[in-house]
Formats: sequence, C-alpha cells, structure tokens
Amino acid sequence: MIASITTGKPHEPSLVQQKNKEGLDGCQQSNLKMKMGGFYMLKRLAVTSAALAAAFLFTGVASAEYPEKDIRVVVPWGAGGGTDGIVRKMSSIAEKTLPVSIFVENIEGGVSATGVMDVMKSAPDGYNLAALTYDSVITVPWQGLLSNYKMDQLKLIARITAEPDAIMVNSKSDYKTLDDLLAAAKANPGKIKIGVQGIGSRVHLAMLRIQDAADIKFNMISYPGGAAQQKEAILSNEIDALITSLGDFASVLQSGDVRGLAELSGERNAAFPDVPTAKELGYDIQVGSFIVLAAPAGTPEADIATLEKAYSDAYQGEEFQSFLKKVGVSPAWIGTEEVTGWAMDTQTQFFGIMQGLVDQGILKK
Repeated sequence: MIASITTGKPHEPSLVQQKNKEGLDGCQQSNLKMKMGGFYMLKRLAVTSAALAAAFLFTGVASAEYPEKDIRVVVPWGAGGGTDGIVRKMSSIAEKTLPVSIFVENIEGGVSATGVMDVMKSAPDGYNLAALTYDSVITVPWQGLLSNYKMDQLKLIARITAEPDAIMVNSKSDYKTLDDLLAAAKANPGKIKIGVQGIGSRVHLAMLRIQDAADIKFNMISYPGGAAQQKEAILSNEIDALITSLGDFASVLQSGDVRGLAELSGERNAAFPDVPTAKELGYDIQVGSFIVLAAPAGTPEADIATLEKAYSDAYQGEEFQSFLKKVGVSPAWIGTEEVTGWAMDTQTQFFGIMQGLVDQGILKK
C-alpha cells in the first residue's frame, strides 16, 4: 500500500489557472491542459513505480527459487563404466533433497574433452554440470590440443571419489599374476595387447611407467570411450589385459568374469582383498582417477551452494557409502572451498611427472 503524504503547504494555483488569469483563450488553455496532464501523469507513474520497487524490497519477496527444472549432469565417458555408475547413483540420492530430478547424459569422446566442453559452453544457470575425471583435469589440458579448453571456464563444486587403477585380465586368461603378464611381454615384445583409455591418458601413462620399470614393450590399444569399451574388449578376448580402476569393473570382478592382477596403490582394496598392490610386487607406481563435479564458470554462488549441499548430504548418507564399499571405490570428499586448489596442485604435480617422461623419451607430447 502506498501512503499519501501531506506537506502542510498552503494551496497554490496551478499553472493552468495562472495562465488563465493572464488571458489565454479556450484553445490555448486546452492545449496547455493536455501538456500539463501528460507531465503530471508521467510524474505520477514514476512515483508509483519507485514506491512499488521499495515495497518489493522491504517485503522481502525473492526471485524465483532454484532449482525450478531438471538438472543435467554430463558424464564424458560411455554408459556402463565406473564413473557413469557412481555419478548416477549419487545423483539419484542427491535429487531426493531437491524439488526436481537430476539426469545423466553420456557425451563421450576426446578422452573426456567432448563432454566437458559441452558443459563449458552451456549456460551458467545451475542446470548443467559435468563429472570430471583425471583426464579432464590432467591429460586434456597437458596435451594442449584444444585451445578453447580451459579449466577456468568451470566452477568446481566438489571431489567425490579417488580410486587407484589396476591391471586386469579375462578370468580364462593364462596370466594368473602380474609376473606372468610381464614375462609374456618380455618374451614377445610389442605383442601383448593392453587396453588403455586413450593414448596419453592416465592409464597409458601408468603402463608406460611399468614398461620402463620392467624393461618390456606392450602393444597399447586405445579405447577413448573409457571403461565400458574396455569391458567389451576384455570379455571378447580382443585384448590380453587392460588397466582402469577396480571400481570400474566391480560387476565383472564380482561375477568372476575378470581377474585383477595388481592395483596401483599403497594398500589393498577392502572390496577386493585378493588383488595385490603393485608395490607389493616390486613396482611402487601409484596412479588413479577421481570424480569432480563442476558447473560452467559464472554459475550463481547460491546455486553452487545448493548443489554442494545436495551432493554432500548424498555422499554422507549410508546408502552411498555402502555402495562405494561394495564397488571398491574410496570416498574422498573435498568441498567447494578447497577443491579448486586441490585440482590445481594435482595438475601441477602430474604435469611435472609427464614432462619428466617426455625428457626421458618415454612419453611423447
């Protein structure tokens, strides 16, 4: 309600009345009234608009509440892989605290670059997220093949998991141990086919380090689509072995279709205690991936906070923690305040390792 205000000043004749006293004829008076009427109308509208704006502010009425529509999460790897499974599970729990649904879209290619760039170019409105992995943060920026792929085009929300990679074979394979596989590669240089997730990816880097340490030569077969493609390849005996996380292959490890030879970690995985660590076997190489949720840079801070809380609540709940234990993935939450610093430190560390391999002639950039 707009209050009327009385100033207490004595009434003064209007401009029209003053001019009438000066002897204006009827036509002139009529024109003057029209002009002055328009002036007073505009003035009244301006005052009314200002009053309404003030009333809007003082009554505390907010703009539309976020979120109002479904939220898209892009997984830059194929459906059926470990990252896909983890993101789908966590999102299905997180959406329970929101008035909308969270759906996953798989956009694979370019060692995760295709899907991540899709989100980089999306509207920063809180309705487009990406699930980044090691290759999104390390491999693609380090290779520098895409000039418009810049990490500062993203706002990192949280790191969800961290998981070491492992070398695995078909359960029907003659290779029962890592030593069996390495011995075969020694006897047949360049013949043993190892499935990696793209040339220059983290798992390719890990196998190059193992090659160098064991003085052998593998035949690296690239599967840019990630774990889902690797799974098809190992089950069809298209390759002799592969490297990715145990969590990526949890279902086929538990079914007995695939056997783990070694995990590149410092301690055994609680979900797969029969798989030895590479360190136990004499190869102190620790490499793995992670999952980080991100939104386009410029997404409102309030929306980021809403998303962080929804996923944090899901992460801490018994349902998600039990799921991680079942698939052998380590929970490793880092929130919005710290995750960007962690990502940049990790990037710097691995850029140094990769450049060292380039200097030794082991890796080409």
